[in-house]
Amino acid sequence: MKALVLKRYGGAGNLELSDVPRPLVKPDEILVQVHAAGLNPVDNMISKGMFKPIIKLKLPATMGSDLAGVVLQVGSRVSRFKAGDAVFASVFDLGVGSLAELVAVPESAAAHKPANLDFVQAASVPMVGLTCWQALQERIQLRPGQKVFIPAGSGGIGTFAIQLAKHLGARVGTTTSTANLELVRSLGADEVVDYRKEEFERVLENYDAVLATVKGEGLEKAVGILNPDGALVSLVGPPDAAFARARGMNVLMRFVFGLLSRKIRRLVQRRDARYSFMFVRPDGRQLAEIGELLQRARLRPVIDKVFPFAQVQEGLAYLEQGRARGKVVVQMVQGWQGTAKST
Repeated sequence: MKALVLKRYGGAGNLELSDVPRPLVKPDEILVQVHAAGLNPVDNMISKGMFKPIIKLKLPATMGSDLAGVVLQVGSRVSRFKAGDAVFASVFDLGVGSLAELVAVPESAAAHKPANLDFVQAASVPMVGLTCWQALQERIQLRPGQKVFIPAGSGGIGTFAIQLAKHLGARVGTTTSTANLELVRSLGADEVVDYRKEEFERVLENYDAVLATVKGEGLEKAVGILNPDGALVSLVGPPDAAFARARGMNVLMRFVFGLLSRKIRRLVQRRDARYSFMFVRPDGRQLAEIGELLQRARLRPVIDKVFPFAQVQEGLAYLEQGRARGKVVVQMVQGWQGTAKST
């Protein structure tokens, strides 16, 4: 079978579509024929080696995190799925990749595909959906009436996070370019700053939380709009010592991450707020809850471009430009739009 394989670290030049063995299915896994796979910025970061200290890959390794497809086989201990079910899942950080024709997925990471979504739409959801769910619900514990700032509102994370925050009853502020103002407003954003014309830190104030999706000085500027007792949760770093402890990393790495995050933590502490770095984890139960909201049209996928599997490297190059409106998806199986059983 074909898979997008990372031969060695160093960037897209070290990725290649290769023939790899068919996966062997463990007792707690399902074998999925992948119909579509979502691309994420972390895919490019991993191939460059930026996550080597955190994610231990055994090279050559299959790339990708998000998938939607049809179950071909189930392991002996699997109880929630059977052959023929349409599913979606994130396999991020599980030692397996989604950019392949067949993937062995742990049962605990998968959920039934919402029946109202096709495979391309479903494949766009898992990583951004779980990231937003875990950041807004678990880490920030966002409550109705609170204000949350979600920069880069037209991106993959932003388009989903705005919708989920509104579903949770929050008021949402965001940034975007002139061309995407109407898109983010249609998703529910209350305060929208055109970053080409204004600086968000001069416009926005009194926010209870920030979901940081943009690196650099924008992260530090976001501290200035936080209320006391507010929370800044970063998806882009810098990682902190608490993250290193949660990953079971050694004392040296805890010290290094503590140093890397010292500046931003001090800035946040001066506001009497709190900082944390978050790494998404696969969770099929949470994904099922997200799927229910999608099924009820409380949330909707936003997809920019779809690339055929043969052009997956072009898709990653496009994503790296940072201009996608919503998600970029790779389609493996053409023309099948979700007719398999979904519930």
